[in-house]
Amino acid sequence: MDTAGIATLFAGELKTHHGKLAGRAGDSQTAQNALHSAASAMMEQHDTQRKAAQSLLTHWESTAATSFEGKSAKFGDDVTTTAEASARGAKIVAEVTDALAARHSATGSLVDEFVNRAERLLKAALSGSGSPGALLKVIGEITDLVGGYIKESSGHLKSAREEMEEAARKLRALEKDLNADGVGDPGKAHHKPVEPKPPHEVHKGHKPATKPSHSAKVDKILADARKNLGYHEGPNNRNKWGPTGQPWCAYFATSMWRDAGVNIPKYGFTGDVHKWGERNHCAYDRGDIAKQARPGDTILFGTGPTWAGSEHIGIIEKVDGNKITTIEGNSSDQVMRHTYVLPRDAHRFYGGVHPK
Repeated sequence: MDTAGIATLFAGELKTHHGKLAGRAGDSQTAQNALHSAASAMMEQHDTQRKAAQSLLTHWESTAATSFEGKSAKFGDDVTTTAEASARGAKIVAEVTDALAARHSATGSLVDEFVNRAERLLKAALSGSGSPGALLKVIGEITDLVGGYIKESSGHLKSAREEMEEAARKLRALEKDLNADGVGDPGKAHHKPVEPKPPHEVHKGHKPATKPSHSAKVDKILADARKNLGYHEGPNNRNKWGPTGQPWCAYFATSMWRDAGVNIPKYGFTGDVHKWGERNHCAYDRGDIAKQARPGDTILFGTGPTWAGSEHIGIIEKVDGNKITTIEGNSSDQVMRHTYVLPRDAHRFYGGVHPK
């Protein structure tokens, strides 16, 4: 008698649950890959657009150049918003993919365990009297046994549905970001218009009016940055804040700001942070660092916010006299704390930005 085959017949519903979870995990993985690819493609498009605009502005001296720069920056923000939504969507789907894969594996183990136990019961009955009565008794035991396993696998299937529904809810919540994208959904963008600087302010560093007091927002920026001290990237720049394969100092800094409630895109290019600060009147230049720098600010390394000039970014943790202590992502491939002394180290920076 084929005891293994008979035991497997009893596992039909268990195998159905296992197959359903396999299909859902596969669909989830496909969606995850598509969202990740879309986010990467859009960030590449953003980089191309930014380089082209910067090249044009380098050789264009006109009052219209300021307006073009503002519109170009807005376009970049729109593309970044959509890319971020896709990246967050990929992360949400990745979580449910992992959960579905785990449940698929668990139901597979249930099938194997049940079949083995049922087969052992059948073999024991056949090695005994082998009478019809003994076999009927064993079949009853196997029927009771499979009921318990089906209950457990049904629990996995129910939990998988709930996890997928929660993921769908989170994905629907991203629609507000996508609906605000002036690129993918023109006419519905809610970005504030970028006002060109008056002619006498063009090519001059904007100095913010007054120093706002220390805030709960700054406390959260610093608390979150400190929690990540010592975090080290994985292979090929894999990190928690930006795409794998790309430098992530700006992704780290803008993520800390965003998590604290600062309305800034998650930028991958450090110069974009300073340009955002200029548009929102909260940026300052190298000459103002000594008097303007304060905890929670970002500080920019290099010679200027151009593609070639902007090199790195950090979050200012503390200002003590002429000493500035920072927390920097992607510093020696990790999140690290550094201290700089002014004016000795002033040449390292080209400016800073207050959170708003």
